[in-house]
Amino acid sequence: MANLLYRLGRFSYQRRRLVAAIWTFVLVLLGVGALTLGGQTANTFSIPGTESQRALDALAKDMPAASGATASVVVKAPAGKTLMDPAVKAAVGVTVAKVAKVPEVAGAVDPYTAKAISQDGSTGLIQVSFTKSADQLSKESTTAYDELDSLSSGDLQVVPGGAVVGGPPEIGSTEVIGVAIAAIILIVTFGSLVAAGMTLLTALIGVLAGMAGLFLVTAFTEVSSTAPILALMLGLAVGIDYALFISSRHRSQLAEGMDPEESVARATATAGSAVLFAGATVVIALAGLSLVGVPFLTAMGLAAAATVLTAVLVALTLLPAMLGFVGNRVLPRKLRHHGAHAAEPAPTKEGFGFRWARLVTRFRVPIVALGILGLGALALPVRDMQLAMPDGATATENSNQRIAYDLSAAAFGPGSNGPLVVVVKTPNAQQSEALVGQVLGLTKNFKDIVAAQPGPASENGATRLVSVIPASGPASEQTSDLVGDLRDSLKPLSVNGADISITGNTAIGVDVSQKLTDALPTYLLVVIGLSFLLLLLAFRSILVPLKATLGFLLTIGATFGITVGVFQLGWGAALFGVDSPGPLVSFLPIIMMGILFGLAMDYEVFIVSRVREEFVHGKHATEATIAGVGHGARVVTAAALIMAAVFAGFILVHDPIIKTIGFGLTVGVLIDAFVVRMTVVPAVLSLLGDRAWWFPKWLDKITPKVDIEGESLRVDEPAKPAEKDLVEA
Repeated sequence: MANLLYRLGRFSYQRRRLVAAIWTFVLVLLGVGALTLGGQTANTFSIPGTESQRALDALAKDMPAASGATASVVVKAPAGKTLMDPAVKAAVGVTVAKVAKVPEVAGAVDPYTAKAISQDGSTGLIQVSFTKSADQLSKESTTAYDELDSLSSGDLQVVPGGAVVGGPPEIGSTEVIGVAIAAIILIVTFGSLVAAGMTLLTALIGVLAGMAGLFLVTAFTEVSSTAPILALMLGLAVGIDYALFISSRHRSQLAEGMDPEESVARATATAGSAVLFAGATVVIALAGLSLVGVPFLTAMGLAAAATVLTAVLVALTLLPAMLGFVGNRVLPRKLRHHGAHAAEPAPTKEGFGFRWARLVTRFRVPIVALGILGLGALALPVRDMQLAMPDGATATENSNQRIAYDLSAAAFGPGSNGPLVVVVKTPNAQQSEALVGQVLGLTKNFKDIVAAQPGPASENGATRLVSVIPASGPASEQTSDLVGDLRDSLKPLSVNGADISITGNTAIGVDVSQKLTDALPTYLLVVIGLSFLLLLLAFRSILVPLKATLGFLLTIGATFGITVGVFQLGWGAALFGVDSPGPLVSFLPIIMMGILFGLAMDYEVFIVSRVREEFVHGKHATEATIAGVGHGARVVTAAALIMAAVFAGFILVHDPIIKTIGFGLTVGVLIDAFVVRMTVVPAVLSLLGDRAWWFPKWLDKITPKVDIEGESLRVDEPAKPAEKDLVEA
């Protein structure tokens, strides 16, 4: 591995103009393709194979009008009046007419006809049905619907609500803050504007290529609206980090007097090997999301994995070429006179990393105990973690979606924001009508159901709907339990060709949560198992990969504990713009586990590969640990701060899903880098000593040697023509 990357680094350095031209061509090609062929992202959470999705598929066939998106426009009379007052009633009529004219609206039913008026007569609901599902509605349609609040007057307050208001999250200026902070950290770390700018530029090129490719893919398949945000988030973070690790290794070698071309090749061979294996763990963790069997999650994982893979390719090819262009300018001015022709290498002194590593190895026992107990304590709130799909209760405080949710909940109860739809499908109309009566009778046995009424039927009457209003909100545990209990009660009625199923946004959310919960153990087993094998291959050790996995469990436990504390329990929620603490989004655990596992292995590879490099070159295990952490501390610190800064920029996004993911990843990266990888890991390695690198002889014989430390590269090895080596490779 090291030899191949060595030759690739030399080739990229010597043929830097060709490499730069190829990347420019690829970027332009992807950009043109994305602009001309790219489609729209989807904002849906459907899961094939679940009862709720099966019911929707049946409705699309038998009752197309009922399979489109539905929403409610809340109308509220002014204080002292009701919806029955003539002036208010006239305003409602005008509003209904305006709603019906919104593009892609199939129909609007006034609250008088639908009997959707609160007991005090102050609030009503205009039932709106669309011709398409929420994720297929055009921007023109959703914008026109959201602007219905402009119809509010002194006689009537009008607030459009429902899932169609909350469109896909948009990339705004807030994310630039994270990039700006990353740039400052790079300048401080490198002491050179050239080095900082080059590192940031290569990362941005990788992100642009990955994002352009992602939007190009939307022309051929459905991509979740959250996928571009996640890809951007990860692409920026790992792109900067990977470039930082290779550039830092190159700079340190230049400062020691190594020839620039040789230095680039060796940095690509050593730090580049670590980048390759670290990137592979991230890609495995993200691509593994496809094992869950949830289409939107698969799209998110594959999109982010592709962006990370692009970042790795940029770091291993374009970055060496860029280093060739800038030459010694990658160093601070005071060090540029040192280099291949310097009389002596630049003087070096031990930094804080060495002092920290010696402190950790000296007090290794209390540090390991304190780390485990402290992170374990932070994980305690996980016991109270609740999961649900997002609804109006978690929307931004002043948004139409949130206002409509609150008005509807106050007037009709929280369950009015998430009605259940029972689909009764039989061979004939008479049987369906009889079953609807039985369904209505059964609903009276549930104290958590406040109302149930028959809905529309298909043309032949064989398929009928029943609307059920729960007493609790869509995201509550009571509603989730109600869906399960109601399904169990209705199951005996599905006989003689009858099929009774429950769907609706709330039921879909329940099914999504259950599907994700069931898939999590399999996902973790496969991803952690594959990554364990990858680390075993890289480090030729049994205990090091095991330690890395156990360290990840400490990281993820503490991260979830803090996230639950802030977003669910409300600890300091206002500081992070959380208007209403509540359940975490259902797919957050599996998304964050996948991403954080990959990133945790990043720092594990970067630190431990340097430790092993020192060990295989003859140092005692403890001294190798001190040297490895000492050399890597500054770079890992900068990398972690950069990654955290990029993720933290997404906390400022108004979308609650993106905000939560950004917060969780920020906390997770800081905990894993500074507490686990730079503190607990060196302490454990010091405790294990030489045993950390124990590898059974029989396993050593059958395990391929990948040499990520560059053990096979000799300092006195003469340089070889890069082009010839690459052809021979």
